[in-house]
Amino acid sequence: MQHDPLLRAVARTIYDACYPSEEWAPVGFEEAERRGTIHYRQAVDAARQSRVILTAKGEQLPLFEAA
Repeated sequence: MQHDPLLRAVARTIYDACYPSEEWAPVGFEEAERRGTIHYRQAVDAARQSRVILTAKGEQLPLFEAA
């Protein structure tokens, strides 16, 4: 994913949100990427699916403010 830095950044954000500690995934994002772990592949798949949704024509996502 080095050729698509935005997709990689989204995958990393998803990975970090879903697997915040060693309790959830045995390694951090960088190592998971090198190893191609299931956790990494799931985060990449979620990033790809998100891109499709976020770039759909005619769709506008609501803005949310943190509480």
